[in-house]
Amino acid sequence: MLKTMRFVVSGRVQGVWFRAATRRQADSFGITGWVRNLPDGRVEGVARGADPVLAEFRRWLQRGPQLAHVLAVEWIATTDEEFDGFSIR
Repeated sequence: MLKTMRFVVSGRVQGVWFRAATRRQADSFGITGWVRNLPDGRVEGVARGADPVLAEFRRWLQRGPQLAHVLAVEWIATTDEEFDGFSIR
């Protein structure tokens, strides 16, 4: 069963290729959705996939790419949506 989750990542997550790395990870897991920078320095996104791959994706978000320093990840169930791939907004 597919789920749709909203995530907000805080820490040093802008200017460190976080969105591009997130898209690569999502593509490798077969997750659809999107990711974008927020004006306050956080990164927000929506991910849709099966529970096991969403759990792996969440673990990756808690680390992020090499230059990032993740302080927290909010992970909230949201209304189901369909997406064509995973995009950077």
